[in-house]
Amino acid sequence: MRPTLPLLLNTDFPAIKRHTLETLQVNLGYKCNQTCLHCHVNAGPNRTEMMSPDMVDMVLQVLQAQGIQTLDLTGGAPELNPHFRRLAASARALGVRVIDRCNLTILSEPGQEDLAQFLAENGIEVTASLPCYSPANVDRQRGDGVFERSIAGLKQLNALGYGHDGSGLVLNLVYNPQGPSLPPPQEALQADYKRELMQHFGIRFNQLFALTNMPVQRFGSTLVSKGTFATYMALLKQSYRPENLETVMCRNTVSVDWQGDLYDCDFNQMLGLRLNLNEDRPAHLKDLLDASLTGLPIRIADHCYGCTAGQGSSCGGALV
Repeated sequence: MRPTLPLLLNTDFPAIKRHTLETLQVNLGYKCNQTCLHCHVNAGPNRTEMMSPDMVDMVLQVLQAQGIQTLDLTGGAPELNPHFRRLAASARALGVRVIDRCNLTILSEPGQEDLAQFLAENGIEVTASLPCYSPANVDRQRGDGVFERSIAGLKQLNALGYGHDGSGLVLNLVYNPQGPSLPPPQEALQADYKRELMQHFGIRFNQLFALTNMPVQRFGSTLVSKGTFATYMALLKQSYRPENLETVMCRNTVSVDWQGDLYDCDFNQMLGLRLNLNEDRPAHLKDLLDASLTGLPIRIADHCYGCTAGQGSSCGGALV
């Protein structure tokens, strides 16, 4: 793995500050049943980092203390944490909106056969990665057989009501470009996805989120190895749109790693850029039991251009 942080720290990205905290994005661990080329977490089957039950309890305490509206669960495959279901169900019981960032193939893993039913029974939103509606493109990016298993997972979710109007069960899909390019316009791409997935597989979903690949971890290392890192960064900078600054996700979201350390976003987490309460003290989840993050400066580096390029990019898709 080639480090990218030294290539990103010298930046002219504008200074920005945090708004009111609305979303707690919790990484439950880096273990995953897949190893995807575009993964900015460098997740995989051999990773062992996993959030402890005590830290899961603290997440629930913080949700109440801060009156947080949304709990966004990610990984790795968040469902591989043995406390995933307890956390998700308990948060829903508190009236919190819960999002599961699901890779779809986890639904057919041994021991997860009832996972889809659990998600539906608890009204948990599913945001599922499907980087293309072409089998060849998905398998090239995510591994042989992943597309077929992903389609099977989507059909399973549809059968439970996910993606159907009026069901209350939200199913969103996530698109990532195949390489060092910006995603196409989200609205037009969503129409293509809906047409192709319905025509060929009878699959319904609510929204498509088009995400920009970030030059960190596995994807960033690949760019460095191929000698295309500088070219990709130039593309991101040339495509910068200042109007995206107001709605970047780091304004109202905080990222929590498996140990409870806080970051302004998931990408900063992967770069080790901790969120600081002051100049010399990094923040931890326990600080959110009685502290506010509003007004704190957001730690920036050149990768921030990925969120503000073109139509913008966040965990909820395009910004404009």
